[in-house]
Amino acid sequence: MRCPKCGSSQDKVIDSREAREGQAIRRRRECLRCNQRFTTYEIIEREELRVVKRNGARQNFDREKLMSGLRKACEKRPVSVEQLEQLADDIAAALEEEGYREIPSTVIGAKVMRGLEKVDHVAYVRYASVYRQFEDVGEFIDEIKSLDRRRSSAEPDSDLFS
Repeated sequence: MRCPKCGSSQDKVIDSREAREGQAIRRRRECLRCNQRFTTYEIIEREELRVVKRNGARQNFDREKLMSGLRKACEKRPVSVEQLEQLADDIAAALEEEGYREIPSTVIGAKVMRGLEKVDHVAYVRYASVYRQFEDVGEFIDEIKSLDRRRSSAEPDSDLFS
């Protein structure tokens, strides 16, 4: 690893621990040249998952792009970075479990919406407005009413992606 401060590749690991519910290893490192401490994560490299966009274009699944969308939806909301990381991990794990090699972006979007609905309702409506390409205020109102009906009839502790 290169030190983010001085660029040296000489460091030592100070601490290692499990992160992201066993999906990663978090390592605290210290640069031997400038004594700067920094954190790295080691994750399993998975076979490339391809996303099929609405226009038919294909691109590699990008967890950071998923995180970016989650961060935008949850901006200025009481949702922690850890909650967003966990949601992104859960979505990626669900996709992997389902065995997709190529997946329509709509499937990912639906999983994001189900996850956000359980995390923060305002973030859910924000994401839904972009994902479903709302054209007017009436569509916002319809989505909020639908969310309210689902909340009223929801089962506690239901599975995130069922």
